[in-house]
Amino acid sequence: MTPKLMTTNNAPFSEKLQKKIDTLKSRRKSIQLGNVHFDSPLLLAPMSSICTPPFRRLMEDLGAGGTVSELISCHGINYKNKKTLDMLRVDPHEKNVGLQLFGEDKFKMSEAAKIAESMGPKFIDINMGCPVKKVVGTGAGSSLLKDLTTLPAYIREIKKAIQIPLSIKIRTGWDENSLNSPEVLKIAEGEGVEFVAIHGRTRAQQYTGKANWEYINQVSKESKLQIIGNGDLNHYSVIKEKMNQSVCKAFMLGRGPLRDPFLFLSPYAENESEIFLDKFEYYEILEKFLEYSLQHTQNDRHLLISMRKHLIWLCAGFENVNNFREQVYHSEDLKNLMTISRNFFYDQPISHKKNLNWESFMSGGHG
Repeated sequence: MTPKLMTTNNAPFSEKLQKKIDTLKSRRKSIQLGNVHFDSPLLLAPMSSICTPPFRRLMEDLGAGGTVSELISCHGINYKNKKTLDMLRVDPHEKNVGLQLFGEDKFKMSEAAKIAESMGPKFIDINMGCPVKKVVGTGAGSSLLKDLTTLPAYIREIKKAIQIPLSIKIRTGWDENSLNSPEVLKIAEGEGVEFVAIHGRTRAQQYTGKANWEYINQVSKESKLQIIGNGDLNHYSVIKEKMNQSVCKAFMLGRGPLRDPFLFLSPYAENESEIFLDKFEYYEILEKFLEYSLQHTQNDRHLLISMRKHLIWLCAGFENVNNFREQVYHSEDLKNLMTISRNFFYDQPISHKKNLNWESFMSGGHG
């Protein structure tokens, strides 16, 4: 039977799932980073082509205390490129969202920041950590960590252009020989940045190896700024450990929630039954994501590509994944895609996912 595609009725999740969500949400403690309020210390990290309004809204539904957009080019904003301007959209249902901009020129960044501010985010974030060659090659992203002499004026120009809080997201340094987060944080503090997210790898590491949490904690202890730790937070037990032991004020989850969208809530579980989503709930979350996506685009092709991508991540850990992924790749119709997806999840011989191999997945990007 072909499942009915959900529309824009804003219906809550099923009673069973919603009760589980509400129970775990009630155990969260809100935090304040500078002048920005977040519903919990577990935040969604910015991820290119992933952190769209529908996905950010879904993650807030599922417990994210706040979210950040995908990185957005200041040049695309200033050129009034339609695709880029669409990336600035904030869904009216989103509560705690920041828009992340990247660019090498302080004047162009300040101009873009004004436009981004008009879209209604809670804060503007500067990307100073992206390691991708096409970003770094322009002098943006983690390239900004190489020559700190220009950084004060760069941040100052952007800060004075906006009225809402400014944050930055950085890496530990360019490479192991230039771990300079303390210097960056001192500059950021002096220029009025309100909080900083640190990904625990250097630019040279890209997304390989392990995040250096010892360094993140050391830097956090020494800084007057509030620090968000980021890197390798892909399992509820790891997140719970960091929440209990790290001196970071908050934590950013990147690729982990793509496979396990309950990661923002499972660290608050008090028994095993609260930790895992069952196979029916995975399909329910998929339906909700489609519902939200339909509110932002009516382009069937874009929707299909997006749903395929997220399905490939969501199905990891279940049985018969290879055969299902083959069907997903060859599906050319949304209704057909949702039908085979419903059949896949509902017909699973196991009710919950098996343990996942995260190493290769996490090294694919975003952390």
